[in-house]
Amino acid sequence: MYIAKIYITLKKGILDPQGKAVNNALHSIGYSQVKDVRVGKYIELAVEGSDIKNIEQSVNEMCIKILTNPIIEDYTFDIMEG
Repeated sequence: MYIAKIYITLKKGILDPQGKAVNNALHSIGYSQVKDVRVGKYIELAVEGSDIKNIEQSVNEMCIKILTNPIIEDYTFDIMEG
């Protein structure tokens, strides 16, 4: 069994209203040293298999087909034994 940890963020240049709201909230409670906030998603998958290359390929396909919007989002992932 492997664990795929997927990190999804908005592409550079895409407006992040949620990040802006968090940034404003942090400033309002005194954390003015925060200059920018980008909010993303984290997904963790438990994946069965023994061939790490096949698992990497499958996770990449999942990200492209359903887990992300490739027009506005970037992603990275790590796979480790679980």
